[in-house]
Amino acid sequence: MTATTTDAGFEWGSERTMNPLEALMWRAEADPRMRSTMVALEMLDTTPDWDRFLEAHAWATRMVPRFRELVVEPALGIGAPCWAVDENFDLHFHVRRVRLPAPGSFAQLLAAVEQLAMAAFDKARSPWEAVLFEGLPEGKSAYALKMHHSATDGIGGIQLLTNIHSRTREPNPDKPQPAAPAAETFSSTDAFVGQLSRDVRTLPRSLMGGGGDLLRALRRPDRAAADALRFGSSLRRVLADPDTTGSPLLAGRSLSWRFLALEFPFRELRGATKTHGASINDGYLAALLAGFRMYHEELGQPIETMPLAIPISVRREGDSAGGNRFAGARLAGPVGIRDPEARMVAIGAMVRTARDEPAVDGVGLIAPALARLPAPLISQLVGGMTKANDLQASNVPGIREDVFLAGARIERLYPYAPLPGCAAMITMITHGETCCVGVNLDPAAITDS
Repeated sequence: MTATTTDAGFEWGSERTMNPLEALMWRAEADPRMRSTMVALEMLDTTPDWDRFLEAHAWATRMVPRFRELVVEPALGIGAPCWAVDENFDLHFHVRRVRLPAPGSFAQLLAAVEQLAMAAFDKARSPWEAVLFEGLPEGKSAYALKMHHSATDGIGGIQLLTNIHSRTREPNPDKPQPAAPAAETFSSTDAFVGQLSRDVRTLPRSLMGGGGDLLRALRRPDRAAADALRFGSSLRRVLADPDTTGSPLLAGRSLSWRFLALEFPFRELRGATKTHGASINDGYLAALLAGFRMYHEELGQPIETMPLAIPISVRREGDSAGGNRFAGARLAGPVGIRDPEARMVAIGAMVRTARDEPAVDGVGLIAPALARLPAPLISQLVGGMTKANDLQASNVPGIREDVFLAGARIERLYPYAPLPGCAAMITMITHGETCCVGVNLDPAAITDS
């Protein structure tokens, strides 16, 4: 699903209020290790004209009002944070260019992007930044778009890029030109009053459990009781720690991130998985686990399983574009299975079981209560789950057609997701016919990248 276009812009990220999961990610940053920064790193075949590049971003902020919005916390910290148009929005703050020193290597680029990603957002402004990196060999350049995870998940991010990137190298004089969103005065008191209003509207239905659900329970109390027991059992499984312990080799944690980039032809992954009746995601996760098996064997500390976390999309048809619509699943990754086919089968069965759990969005169910706790306590509770993960991995379908930014063709798109206290966060996006893998490592955990 992609965002729709209207004279008013793209309908992306249009919700005023953060959902509970977004509120958790925003407030968990009371612990710096829990920063939820996402970076899309695009490799460009040339260096865009700077004025055209700036105009492309000015246009994008009119097409996607979220780019001009900042986060407003409700008074007393009660309720969900809200989005409001920044009356002091200044494009000059958000968009800049940097020239890499000679020779402008890819390693130099990744080091610069690491520093960009590790820097905290100014929460008095809209939480995004864009940087054009010039000085790469052969006149090429790179583009980094940094956003806060509370604005969108991986699928929402691809929805955004699909719509703000051009399909032609030449300018399009026929593209819509909406006016900039009007600045508004929206205070923490307004956010607090809005939360109280929502609570008043939803409380009666919450107490009744939903009118339809209550009537069905009265008609068939035996079935209602069985459903409740089944859901309760599922919730216990979803919230329980995976049946494994963290690797002693990956136990270190720090405030630092280190980026790597990998790529390979999509047809190779598709062929390997199709041959064995596995999904692309099964093959991707199985390959990551094989890498960790070889890493542990090379360093003389082999392991059989490791704590692995993956996102499971809970987007439904008709959901608005943007935002976050995912649940997390925590698994005991079968690192020790040496046969690739057997490893794909094992991880595929685990993922299907997790997807089929009635309470798959178990964290989402408790998130409304968690989001109302003080930020330091949120950091401790959420961090207690994510810091135990040796690996978090995500696979997001990307853009398969040629796209351009201010006249430059995007040759690769490497995704770098946040590292919320775990040892490694590895994300794959299929860009065109290439699988682009962005690896975010904690150097205290993975000492030989």
